[in-house]
Amino acid sequence: MSATAYLLYLSLPKEFAPIEDRGNIYISVTSPEGASFDYTKRHVVEIEKILQPYRDSGVSRQVISFVAPSFGRPGDVKVANMFVRLAPWDKRTDPKLRQQQIVKELVPKLSQIPGVRSFAVSPPSLGQPFTQQPVQVVVGGSTYAELAEWRDILLDRLRANPRIQNVTSNFEDTKPELRVHIRRNRASDLGVSVEDLGRTLETMLGSRQVTRYIDRGKEYDVILQLSPEDRMRPDDLSNIFVRSGATKQLIPLSNLVTLSERAGPSDLNRVDRLRSFTLQGTPAPGTTLGEALEIVEQVAAESLPLQARLSFAGQSREFKESSSSLLLVFGLAILVVYLVLAAQFESFIHPFVIMLAVPLAVTGALGAIWLTGSTFNVYSQIGMVMLVGIVAKNGILIVEFANQLRDAGKGTLDAVRESAMTRLRPILMTSISTAIGAVPLTLGTGAGVESRGAIGVVIIGGVVFATLLTLFIIPSFYLMLAGFTRPASFIGDMIRRLEGDRQRQSTPAE
Repeated sequence: MSATAYLLYLSLPKEFAPIEDRGNIYISVTSPEGASFDYTKRHVVEIEKILQPYRDSGVSRQVISFVAPSFGRPGDVKVANMFVRLAPWDKRTDPKLRQQQIVKELVPKLSQIPGVRSFAVSPPSLGQPFTQQPVQVVVGGSTYAELAEWRDILLDRLRANPRIQNVTSNFEDTKPELRVHIRRNRASDLGVSVEDLGRTLETMLGSRQVTRYIDRGKEYDVILQLSPEDRMRPDDLSNIFVRSGATKQLIPLSNLVTLSERAGPSDLNRVDRLRSFTLQGTPAPGTTLGEALEIVEQVAAESLPLQARLSFAGQSREFKESSSSLLLVFGLAILVVYLVLAAQFESFIHPFVIMLAVPLAVTGALGAIWLTGSTFNVYSQIGMVMLVGIVAKNGILIVEFANQLRDAGKGTLDAVRESAMTRLRPILMTSISTAIGAVPLTLGTGAGVESRGAIGVVIIGGVVFATLLTLFIIPSFYLMLAGFTRPASFIGDMIRRLEGDRQRQSTPAE
């Protein structure tokens, strides 16, 4: 990669894959810890009212809502998931109205709903989980108390940054807990064991199956539990009694235990056997995933101590892995093409001259991305790998014909000059047809236009730029390096000369 191409690469905004208009919008709704099913449902209905104008105008066809047991943990009624199905492009009131614009309109409306945390995102491409936000940074530490301090610092700084939205953490110590402390001395004096106390609490508050009975061929479980109205408040413990093992009398449970209220985490997560939490967020409109991750990494480097461990998950991890593997994939593509050409030309110098077009194609491709305001993503990488094979054919046409002319006995300068002039027309014809063939990719509409457009821009920019310069650079380098090579017929000519000399020496002179 040339220095110009490298500078262009550093200046480009980067992301994993462009957001495509798939006709679906995902909305996540999270209620406070301890919220009931009715509480979450009430706010889901409120969000559905916000979406109703889109249905009335024909932009949206359907809104599907699920409360957590469908996608979250069983019984986690604080979470709800909503899916908005949009009408096809040609059937929308405004055909130019894109899914990304609707999400941009919904974000401020959803953030104004009090009592819940809700946000709208577009489902990512390439099979990424749609229920997770794009930015996912995992922070690991030694203790959960230490992680709680780091979490608060990062959340305060990242929420103040307008380029990242909906910043949350999966480690929240806000779940209400009611702790029961047993007065062991008093329970021992009254002849009540800790096992009896625990069994009583389990039966009355949590339920316990005690037996089964059969009625008309069907088997039914018998479950003991207090009615809901009798287990709603901490004071209801005074209505629960436990029998003394010594006196056989019933003793109020409130005389044997004390209660304390506190908040704690709902989950204690570990990643790679290390205590950790995950920061999640969504890049603001106009901000790529790469830029958002750079912001998080910079804030973490400035705010967290050295022992904090930073890693990535979900779409962020895929982005990091694809970015790091680009040079490897690109290098392997160049190596394969070089080895094939080396076997074809029986030389290591001629393939090197041909491959000089690759840095030019990369520079043109990155320049086209920069001029069009696009981003460097996985589809752009696919287009650049394709360029390796596409632009190599220009050099093959020139070098192959120049070698044929040298085999015919012409000098290197005359051979490369005639080859460049003779092959000019087929090179221009193939390059122009390739560039024109990629124009529909960049100007097309409909499903997948974002990904196809990224490939088209790379192909057009790389082919045009490489073609204009390889017509001058490849002949020049061929003229410089061809002197270190021999024509393909050199060995055959030498053998024929040796055979001719041997025949002349064996023929007697007249």
